[in-house]
Amino acid sequence: MLLPGIVSRLLADQDPLAARPSHSVPRAQRVIFLYMSGGVSHLDTFDPKPKLSADHGRKIAVEGGHGTVEKKLSRPGWAFRRYGNCGTPVSELFPHVAACADDLCVIRSMKTDHRDHVEATLGIHSGSVSFTRPSLGSWLSYGLGSMNRNLPSFVVIAPSLPYGGNLVWSSDFLPPEHQGVRLIPGADPIPNVKRRLSSAELQEKELEFLQAFNARHLQQSESDPLLAARIRSFETAAGMQLEVPHAFDLSQETDETLALYGLERGQTTGFGWQCLVARRLAQRGVRFVELIDVGSDNLSSRNWVTHHDMSWYPGLAANVDRPIAGLLRDLKRLGMLDDTLVVWTTEFGRTATEDGAGGKGRGHWPAAFSSWMAGGGVRPGMVFGETDDYGQSIVSQPVHVHDFHATILHLMGLDHTRLTYRHAGRDFRLTDVSGRVVGEILA
Repeated sequence: MLLPGIVSRLLADQDPLAARPSHSVPRAQRVIFLYMSGGVSHLDTFDPKPKLSADHGRKIAVEGGHGTVEKKLSRPGWAFRRYGNCGTPVSELFPHVAACADDLCVIRSMKTDHRDHVEATLGIHSGSVSFTRPSLGSWLSYGLGSMNRNLPSFVVIAPSLPYGGNLVWSSDFLPPEHQGVRLIPGADPIPNVKRRLSSAELQEKELEFLQAFNARHLQQSESDPLLAARIRSFETAAGMQLEVPHAFDLSQETDETLALYGLERGQTTGFGWQCLVARRLAQRGVRFVELIDVGSDNLSSRNWVTHHDMSWYPGLAANVDRPIAGLLRDLKRLGMLDDTLVVWTTEFGRTATEDGAGGKGRGHWPAAFSSWMAGGGVRPGMVFGETDDYGQSIVSQPVHVHDFHATILHLMGLDHTRLTYRHAGRDFRLTDVSGRVVGEILA
């Protein structure tokens, strides 16, 4: 044991990461959350609109920042076709993901509460666009605890900070142990995790000495949760020294597996690396893994913000398409997709009208966008919800961000109305005072 028993005894009665029973039988044991930063256009990816193409160039009245203005409709830039036995239409931007259509549940009727990037990013992660609140991954860690004490229960792999920065994976008022741990792709994704001393025995003695003082300090500061969390972080870090080298050692993977993700042997960056590492972390008991796509250095845009030029989309899509499909296929062949919920989403959609200089882009649109789920108890091969002819209003089966979160919690065995935390005199929950489980998409 790397840490002395006295610390474990002090922390045992109030261990926030101890495994907890779910409210109901879970359909999923873990979540891999694929977040496309910048607001992906649903009109060019998962929600085909033939009438928008037919009416290209026609002027319509739209609500602007200072009243109603006239703008020209802009047709989708890429063709759609039906895929799989289910016949789900997907844009030619995502040929590899489209080939997995029979595993996808596409939700075309998503909506959020804000049209700006930071607020909408926080909304899709925490349910709140106005105040800082705990992230979805933090709520799941709080509700279910850890499956592997040698690894964090909530991991975020992000090459760059998204809108909202580290608030995206914040635990806010929840115990700090539930905050996401950010990994940065590269040769050393978790700095300082390698043992610096010459032997494990010498390190153990050093840690026991240090932790004896920490334990005494904790006894004198029983009401300080931050101190307790910091001491637990040392315990987790010690365990990570054992687990992390194996989790990130992709040399153990076959050439066939690397090819699924579009990876070259020895590669330690790219969205393919993020996806394969996510699978390896999921195998090792990490409860919630989020992958944030921020484009790459060789793309014109570092994320999906395309006010000025939609022609960036092919590069952005190619950056993630094959890795995501590879992740789905890999999970399926390993028998993990049945109890792993894969979620693909963004913060909001895009306008049907042109935007930017020269009218080559699309503006923000919070009233309608698309997301999809796969595995983990979701009905495969279906499309849920519908928007109008221009994809700007939801005409059936709306799914608010709170509904989205309630459904994810339900699939993990948690009742969103019962998962609460007392703070500042009231019981808070991820879905605030609303949200419903979208039962129609459950298998």
